Amino acid sequence: MDTKDFKNSSAGKCIKAPKGYWAFIPNPLPPKTHYDRGLVSILSEADRLLGNLSGTGRLLPNPYLLIAPYSRREAVLSSRIEGTQASLGDLFLFEAARQEEPKVPDVREVWNYVQAMEYGINRLKDLPISIRLICKIHKILMEGVRGEHITPGEMRLSQNWIGRPGCTLNEAAYVPPPVEEMKQAINDWEKYLHSNPEEPPLIQCALMHYQFEAIHPFLDGNGRIGRLLITFFLCERGYLTQPLLYLSAFFEKHREEYYSRLLAVSQKGDWQGWIKFFLRGVATQAEDALTDAKKILELHAEYQRLLEGTKKVPESAHRLVDEIFLNPMISISGLSHKWNISFPSVKTGVLRLLEIGILIEVPGRKRNKLFIAPKLMELLTATKKKAR
Repeated sequence: MDTKDFKNSSAGKCIKAPKGYWAFIPNPLPPKTHYDRGLVSILSEADRLLGNLSGTGRLLPNPYLLIAPYSRREAVLSSRIEGTQASLGDLFLFEAARQEEPKVPDVREVWNYVQAMEYGINRLKDLPISIRLICKIHKILMEGVRGEHITPGEMRLSQNWIGRPGCTLNEAAYVPPPVEEMKQAINDWEKYLHSNPEEPPLIQCALMHYQFEAIHPFLDGNGRIGRLLITFFLCERGYLTQPLLYLSAFFEKHREEYYSRLLAVSQKGDWQGWIKFFLRGVATQAEDALTDAKKILELHAEYQRLLEGTKKVPESAHRLVDEIFLNPMISISGLSHKWNISFPSVKTGVLRLLEIGILIEVPGRKRNKLFIAPKLMELLTATKKKAR
């Protein structure tokens, strides 16, 4: 790590570790932040759009129709930032045919992300964002995947670093605090979150995310945990009534800027640049989530109309319409086990959805047949073309 790059930073300081390498120690939060016209403008827009999204979540009769697909897209994109190759379709296939070995090994990492997210959202009801919570989330995230040998659920006891693949500690672009300083820094981070800060909540969220990434308390998985914390924070503080906002799509699309903005805070104390970038992400993703919510709910209503337009609708068919919004790829045996009802009962509902064109059979499978809702799958996997 070149200390000359950090010498003028107001965000922290470099220290020389006993073993001779240099590391960066971020100052405790909060920093002094200048609210110029540009920052106030983007903060106002992000607040407005996030409020609209939260209001949509409050009015949903079945919020999980949106929560499930949104959380799975987040899992795919947040994991992709870290180098995984699994797609949303791979994740849906893995969940629909769980007894099979996945064709894409990375899909287990993505699935762990979903489990960690759902656990964290549920635990926020009785446990605030804390070191205890992030350690539990980390354990779920790293279980049974690459990196599982790197003390899942435990903060690091050795030095880590960030840089190009294969670089040494001395060649790293960034070296987070050594272990003892890391422990103090993460304790300070937790104290800030529990101190009722004066900054607007979205500013607090931007500061919280940077600080966690700068501390890098785990040997692996820090980026994914840090991005999960954004949604956890907004839900815990009441800014979201349902977990419908995720920033990984924005960060993945602007990956180089995402990393350079974080590093610029450490090197130059450029809080303004990072906060504006973060708020732009909130505004973009909130607007996209609102657009997607409308399309998903309209498609759900269309499916209901198609079903109601037929005679003698099987009870399982109504249940299936909701189920495919959790996963547009299903198996009869899987749902029979999940719902604890007979295979023929599920099959009757599937056949009705096949008849009216909601489902089609996935070709090429002689055993454990799978069925997919193609229109919904196309909607969920569509690539966003709009940029800000």
